[in-house]
Amino acid sequence: MQKTEKINLVWFRNDLRTVDNAVLAAAVNNSDKVIAAYCFDPRQFETNKYGFKKTEKYRAKFLIETIHDLKDQLEKLNIDLLVYHDLPEQVIPQICKKFKVSDIYLQKEWTQEELEIENAVRSGCELIEWHSIYSQFLFHPEDINFEIAQTPQVFTVFRKKLEKYVAIREEIQTETQPIENRIENNTVIPTLSDLGFEDFEVLPHTAFPFKGGETEALKRLDDYFFNTKKLGFYKKTRNGLVGVDYSSKFSPWLANGSISARTIYWKVKQFEREHFKNQSTYWLIFELIWRDYFKYISLKHGNQIFQLPGILNKDYEWSTNAIQIEKWINGETHSDFVNANMIELKETGWMSNRGRQNVASYFAKELELDWRIGASYFESLLLDYDVHSNYGNWMYVAGVGNDPRDRKFNVELQAERYDTQGKFRRLWLQTSLF
Repeated sequence: MQKTEKINLVWFRNDLRTVDNAVLAAAVNNSDKVIAAYCFDPRQFETNKYGFKKTEKYRAKFLIETIHDLKDQLEKLNIDLLVYHDLPEQVIPQICKKFKVSDIYLQKEWTQEELEIENAVRSGCELIEWHSIYSQFLFHPEDINFEIAQTPQVFTVFRKKLEKYVAIREEIQTETQPIENRIENNTVIPTLSDLGFEDFEVLPHTAFPFKGGETEALKRLDDYFFNTKKLGFYKKTRNGLVGVDYSSKFSPWLANGSISARTIYWKVKQFEREHFKNQSTYWLIFELIWRDYFKYISLKHGNQIFQLPGILNKDYEWSTNAIQIEKWINGETHSDFVNANMIELKETGWMSNRGRQNVASYFAKELELDWRIGASYFESLLLDYDVHSNYGNWMYVAGVGNDPRDRKFNVELQAERYDTQGKFRRLWLQTSLF
């Protein structure tokens, strides 16, 4: 009796890479043939309850570039990527039926929207085996030395529990498939116009001039670490505001999974072996641990991270004053430092870490506006939007998250310290104030 061919489907979401992709590797290791799919979900480009598109043009363009590159990288492994501009719950069951898929492999997600979509797809694929795999952490959830429900409320405690006691797993390799595993693929990657946007040119003075995709991510890593050795100065420059190299700029690729935190970690270790080890090389890993922390916080607290009282259940008075919100968005507040940062975001989809902390603090603490509106605006505009880091950071600065000190930033002092000569403000405000 002839053995039935086992065909696995990889449903890509926020794991858009071939290097160190546990989902892809598992699908390949447990099948005769692998096919892959990605859906540009129309819901991701609709207007939300606050009046912002869930995904604005900057991240949309970055995503399109990413999917083009993912398709190319998968082809090198003889795996075809089927791409659709449609609802996953419409598309995935049809793929499974057409190709007689037995198993679906996907990155494990746990936030509400992702789970709702996943459950809708599952209901149309009742006879399919599902394999949800953690593939977005530095410290794998199976390796940590505490229960997720016991994730510490303070970052420093979290970090000290892990960094010296829990090993980082090695990167995972995926084997190339036989050429005969290729399928006919007539699907087309949508354009910006298809997603409802006009094409645009990236501003020449943006701090993030890079394209989306795994190839660009690995190229940037190699350049920042080994060509320029800027990694060795990261701790000194990371609070910068102007230019390409004040920080690593890995976050947009990390956010959609074009590069893994582990890949970055092991490249830091390679740099330390081949060149030198200092506070800066450590600090990049420190920031990756922060990223993990917000993922564990969202795993622990679930939908609380989207609620007004946050994970601390703090009962503050919050305003929804539309005029103040518009002025903040358009860079028309009383603070030229806040304004410059907000204009940079609006014009490029990028803002420095220092800028984000200041404009978020100003929004929540100075204007006392509903922090979720600010978080939603960031979700719309930021190239590197990541649900866990975005809402974790906004809770933090709003005083309803993981900051035991409940700080408020003095934006004028911050401007004096980090933009002493006014270079950043001149760049974005284009005035002769300084």
